[in-house]
Parts: sequence; C-alpha cells; structure tokens
Amino acid sequence: MREIQVPVLIVGGGGCGLSTFIFLSSLGIESLLVERHQRPSPMPKARGLNRRTLEVLRQHGLEDELRDGAMPGGYASKIRWMTSLGGDGPIDRKTLYELESFGGGSLSAEYEAGSPFGKILMYPQVRLEPYLRGRGEAMGVGQMRFDTELLELSQDSNEVRALIRDRATDEKTLVRARYLVAADAGRTVGPIVGSRLQGTAILKEMITVYFRADLEQYFDDDQLSTTIFVNPEGDTAFWGSGALGKIGPPYDRTCREWLLHSSVRAGDPEKFDDATLTARIRELLKIPDLAVELLGSAPWTGQGLLAERYRFGRVFLAGDSAHRHPPATGLGLNSGIQDAHNLAWKLALVLKGQAGDSLLDSYESERRPVAQRNVRWALFAFSNAQLTGPAMGIIPGNPEESRANFQALLADDDEGRARRTRLEHVMLVNRTEFQANDLEIGFWYEQGALIADGTPAPPRDPLGLHYMPTTRPGHRLPHAWIGRQGAIVSTLDLVAPGRLVLLVGQPGSPWIAAAGEAGRALGVDLDAIAVGDRGAVIDRDHAWRRQREIGDAGAILVRPDQHVAWRTAQADADPAAMLKQVLATILGR
Repeated sequence: MREIQVPVLIVGGGGCGLSTFIFLSSLGIESLLVERHQRPSPMPKARGLNRRTLEVLRQHGLEDELRDGAMPGGYASKIRWMTSLGGDGPIDRKTLYELESFGGGSLSAEYEAGSPFGKILMYPQVRLEPYLRGRGEAMGVGQMRFDTELLELSQDSNEVRALIRDRATDEKTLVRARYLVAADAGRTVGPIVGSRLQGTAILKEMITVYFRADLEQYFDDDQLSTTIFVNPEGDTAFWGSGALGKIGPPYDRTCREWLLHSSVRAGDPEKFDDATLTARIRELLKIPDLAVELLGSAPWTGQGLLAERYRFGRVFLAGDSAHRHPPATGLGLNSGIQDAHNLAWKLALVLKGQAGDSLLDSYESERRPVAQRNVRWALFAFSNAQLTGPAMGIIPGNPEESRANFQALLADDDEGRARRTRLEHVMLVNRTEFQANDLEIGFWYEQGALIADGTPAPPRDPLGLHYMPTTRPGHRLPHAWIGRQGAIVSTLDLVAPGRLVLLVGQPGSPWIAAAGEAGRALGVDLDAIAVGDRGAVIDRDHAWRRQREIGDAGAILVRPDQHVAWRTAQADADPAAMLKQVLATILGR
C-alpha cells in the first residue's frame, strides 16, 4: 500500500474545504484535499457571499474573478412578499410587503462606510465550488483528490494517520499528516473523533427545487433577489408558502434559472417526484402552463447545531462539521469560509516554526463563540415566518378563514388599512435577516490570539443592523479608504496573507524600527506601516484617524486575518522589547 506524507490533510471538498486548501496554498503550505464525490453538488445551495467573506477572498486575490462570475449586489437589493405571480383571483398577484436588503437603497451609505464591499455578491455554490476547485488546482501547491473517501483515522502526539480509498480504482493510500481539517459536514471525521453536535436537530423539513423557466413577464423590478409567497389557496400549512430566488444569469428580470425553497410534510412519498414538483411549482406561482425544466431537487432539514469542541488533538472541525444553520441570514457557507481563514494562518505559522502549537487552541476559543451566536441568530431569523404568516392572516390548515383574512387585509377600508399598518410593523422583524450589517462584519474575538487592553466592547445593536467600528483587540480592523502609491485602497488591504502588520500614526515613529527588530528576533513576517498625513500611505480626509482610537504615538498590531491583536495609545520606553513580548504572547512562543 502506498504511503504519503503531507503537512495538512483536508477532508471535504465543499466551500469550506476548498477555501482551506486555497488559503494554505497561498501561504506556501502543501495540503492534500480528499472529497468522496467526483463532482461538485449540482444544487445551488447557498447563494450569497457576505461582505466579510468577500474581504477574506479579496485578501487572497480572488475578488476580480468572483466579480466576473457573480450576480452584482444591485440585483439583490430587495425582498418582496407576494400572494402569487399569476392567477386572476381577487387576492392573486398582490404585493404584501417589500424590504430593502443586503445594502440596497437607503442602506447603501452605511454598508459602504463599513467595508470595501457595499453589498453582497450572489454566487451560488453550484458555480462557486467549481471555480474554487479550478483556482486551487491552478495554484500548484498541494493536491486535490476527488472521488476519494476516508476509511480510517487515528492520531498520536506527532501525526495523524488516515487511510483513504480511490473509489474508481479501489486503490488505498495511507496518509500521514501533521494536522487534519474536517470539512466534510460531520459525515466521517466527527463520528471517528467523538464530536457531538448539540442544539435543534430538526426544525423543519424542507425541499429546494432548482429549475429553469421564463418568468420575465411576471416581474417589474430588476433588483429583486427573493420573492416570498404567502397565499391562502391550497394547503396553508405547507405548499401555500415558499421562497423563489434568482440564480441567473442573466440577473435582471430576464433571469432564467431559479431555486424554490418550501416546506414539506415529513415522510411525504411524492416530494422527490419530478412531475409532482413541477405541478407544485406551477400551483404555488399560479402559472398552470409554465414551461419548467427541472435541474435538480434536494430535501434538507432546518437545523441549528454546534459542536461541543472544535479541536480533537491534531484534528480541527470547520464549516458544517462544527456548526449547522438554517439558511436565514446566509451564515452557513460564510461562517465556514471564515473558519478556514482563521485556521489557515495559524496552521501556517505553526508548521513554519514561527508559532507554538498552543496558537491552534485559539481557533476554538475564537470561532466557536461566533458560530454559537450565528446559529442562534439564524434560528431566530428562521422563526420570523412564524410571525409574518399569521400577521398576514394565514391560519395553518384553514384555507377558508385564511382567504377571508387576506380579503380583509387587501380591502380599501378602515379595517384593511389597520391590518396593513399592523403588518408593516410586524414585517420590520425581517430586517434581522436581510439587513444584518453587524452580523456580517461586526463579530469579534474576546479570547484567543490577542492581548486585551481592558476597554469595553462597543455596544452591539440587538437587531444586528448597525456596525460600530473599533480597533479594540479581537475586532476586525475597521475599513477606511486611504491612498497608497497613487491608488485608493482599504485599510484592510494593508494586511497581506500570512503577515502581521503594525500600524502607526506617522513616518518616523519609533515603533517602525522596533517592528523590524522584533520581527527579526522572532523570525516572523511583520510589516510596519505609517498611515498619516504624509509618507507612502496617506490618510485621505482623516477617515482612518476618526476610527483608529489611538494617537500618533500609539500603534495597532493586526493579525494576518485582519483582526486586531494588540494596541497601545502611547509610546514606550523600549518599543522593541515591548513588541517582542507581545508577539511571543500572541504566537505561543
């Protein structure tokens, strides 16, 4: 049997596993990725890459190609609730409510102030995963093996030993790795190491249908991302509602590819039947003669689960192996890619001998609390339908009374106006899902590879809408547009993959020479950059000064993942000694 050695073994080739491979490759770390499926999933799965994920991918040079293949955020700026697209009844084709989403409309200014990305990009996994796979293979660092499964796994204090099998040839290989990243959605590695996922295992039985159809004549707005149907006709407990999302291209109202999420009865024997699904699409949209080409369908269960632990010796759980979310707020794929970003730079520094193994413990202490909040938030947002349906007048299992409520809601009289006003107030709760600005970019790490400075965290918006920038240790470096070598860049762009950055107020700061000395002493890549009124990097309009929270004599140490590790508001008598101590503490040296 063949035997190979590799620094990192990645099990799972979805969005999280592929991102881990790319991030490690960009840091010069070879890894072997194994994925039991030969080809990526044919289903769209997640659609939206939120702004923090886009910042991460931008750092690794993927932005331009992503923009070329993604739906621009302007085409995903609204959510609409309707009774149906077709039909000629008194309550058909009615818009019940419309909400700005993902940085569109009046949200633009606040979203653009917080990130170099003012909006999300819609890039469904059915296209994202092939792109990431191609990008990873082209990097020429490490290897990917698809149609290859993990059979056995063991570890000791020195290495992980994994037996893998090529499913096409039945050839088996023993892989010896320093570390293993489990990105297989908990299917194989988790049970072997004894991981337990806790939380809400079954929230709702759902099905997603991926199809092609011409719906252009039924839409009047190019900016709609998702149309949510609430209709008292038919079965008000199940197929009376659903969410229709654009996949594209094209991305305006001429879109031809769509996905439709809807709940189903547990154990429904017809829910996988193509003919039945086609009939249900026509029924829900109320377009009985719609030409539908089914591209795929998949059942799924709404879950809110979190692993008790993220680290098992030399094995690390990431993505769906560590946490599972309902799709509300779009936190699943995004959290997985951000897991990979957090873990990759730490693995790289440890494998290069620039950090101690204890640095890897901070992966769990940092990412697990974020995932816990994301899971709870997704469950909270997913439950909004339990409020909005009744507010519109849906009574599960009672279509007659539901129809009467809808007629009253749409009536041009005092009762109708009162019902619509109440509905507007209730529907505002959906901002927690579609305007979750702070959830995207405002998360922080309270304990981990950082040195707290004793300052309190800024107050957090309980609805997740408004982000408060800060350079407090553990928080993501605030974004501000600055000038560098004649170009306009973000402060986030000052942090190159795998490198720490010390930001100071003006050229000539004693901290600059100290950074060079400390970096050489500890053998780590540490850049010192002055962002001020003069020099190579200019603070345009003092946008950075208003956010940095330190004076010109201070300094801010930023980690390779763009989170602040340490800061000081003042000078130090021996800045080099101070920085050496700070770096040694953060890196577990």
